[in-house]
Amino acid sequence: MRKFLLSVTFISLSLASFSQRKKSAINTPDRPKLVVGIVVDQMRWDYLYRYYDRYAPDGGFRRFLQQGFSCENTLIPYTPTITACGHTCIYTGSVPAIHGITGNAWWDNELMRSVYCTEDKNVRTVGSATAAGQMSPRNMLVTTVGDELRLATNFRSKVIGVAIKDRGGILPAGHSANAAYWYDSKSGDWISSSYYMNDLPQWVKDLNAQKLTDKYYEQGWNLLYPADTYLQSTADDEPYESKPLGTDQKGFPYDLKRFAGKNYGAIASTPYGNSITAAMAKAAIANEQLGTDAITDFLAVSFSSPDYIGHAFGPNSMEAEDGFLRLDRELGDLFQYLDQQVGKGQYLVFLSADHGVAHIPGFLQENKLPGGTIDDSRWMKELNTSLQQSFGTDRLITSTYNYQFYLNHPLMDSLKTDEKAVKKIIVNYLSKQEGVARAFAIDKIMEVPLNGKIRDMLVNGYYPRRSGDIQFVLQPGYIDGGVTGTTHGIWNPYDAHIPLLFYGWKVPHGKTNRETYMTDIAPTIAALLHIQMPNGAVGHVIEEVTQ
Repeated sequence: MRKFLLSVTFISLSLASFSQRKKSAINTPDRPKLVVGIVVDQMRWDYLYRYYDRYAPDGGFRRFLQQGFSCENTLIPYTPTITACGHTCIYTGSVPAIHGITGNAWWDNELMRSVYCTEDKNVRTVGSATAAGQMSPRNMLVTTVGDELRLATNFRSKVIGVAIKDRGGILPAGHSANAAYWYDSKSGDWISSSYYMNDLPQWVKDLNAQKLTDKYYEQGWNLLYPADTYLQSTADDEPYESKPLGTDQKGFPYDLKRFAGKNYGAIASTPYGNSITAAMAKAAIANEQLGTDAITDFLAVSFSSPDYIGHAFGPNSMEAEDGFLRLDRELGDLFQYLDQQVGKGQYLVFLSADHGVAHIPGFLQENKLPGGTIDDSRWMKELNTSLQQSFGTDRLITSTYNYQFYLNHPLMDSLKTDEKAVKKIIVNYLSKQEGVARAFAIDKIMEVPLNGKIRDMLVNGYYPRRSGDIQFVLQPGYIDGGVTGTTHGIWNPYDAHIPLLFYGWKVPHGKTNRETYMTDIAPTIAALLHIQMPNGAVGHVIEEVTQ
């Protein structure tokens, strides 16, 4: 009898233990070891296929397209389509009207001065003696998916941001990130701010000590392949291209040795900016032991160099093509590193872009396509002169940012100026300018006859305390710029149609051509991780990725 009772007790305990383990397994969310978010600064969607036959079989883009999931019709749902807004939107699932990042900079109507998106005078630089580290995410009003991951794991998850641009590292990482790192163009070092830490980790100091920038300068920048194989590009050294590497440099090969030990900023305008970013990302994975335990970590990486190259040389240049062919290799190497360090199938990666880019107007005109340039700074000067004649002061317009004019409200209040009359003069002037499709007072946006899609994008970009009073919309192909180079920022598909790729942990192979949005990225990642979506998110889960 005693043996029987012991056997029954043992079986009961075993069943209870099994039941508890089963219950624990059910209650434990299934998550990847590491999430890697990749933003390619200034990548149009069509680059995926424009250079497809040139991408390496073991490169990054083919792995995404051949093994991952592609959302082929992903759009940005707001304007301005600008770097800070895009990085914030991707990781918050929100829009400027909610998250407050209305541009790389804006005129603050309360402070009555220009404000940079990540500026923070209450913190100090960590890692150099410059002011480049006086940055934080405090101007962002909502949480990121990284913040929500930290909350979901009681802050046991590690979240780190890396980018050459401060805004590209800080805004994606979020408020509660363990760290964000960016590149100091004056010192050539990776730095951070006292918002995150009091001193750089030793591994960052060791990486800085390698002076990778100088080593890449020694190599120079030549084409990966013979020049006559760059069939998707214009001839080298077109007159409408800018000269970020020196006015004396007439195309490939570019001599970069002249910058060694002197100019650490020039690296950003070469593909080697991507190389030092990838090196920093790998070092963060290894030294912070990201993805090495059961608690999911998050690494947000932004490759900034395509933006510098694209602004200067344009999307049809040999420089842009070579830059993306080299980035493809960097991504392939990063995938291989993740396979070895974290384990294939154990990590989740997504790739998108913060915005696209317009063709250089000179290129358009050369090929009989519509387009041109405008100069809103000149317009502002002329308007203030005109307003002085009617109202006695030439300071009624304080600034122009993000295709908007800001009025000097304190001055108008003190002078008891007729605001409606001021706005009418500005709108009438702008409406007559070449390249302007629409101009209107923003408080009348619901009354202006506009295409519904454009209206929604403008409304989604409007945050009252940081937005202007007068909005102007350019005709397709027009940019705010000079005779060389190009830019981005408006609603058109060349600025707003971006890639969105998923790969890795539980991601099915396939694609969808239905319309998806930049705001859908964070909710989709949150759904995959079984965590709450960011607190300002307005996007939807892309169910094809989560099934």
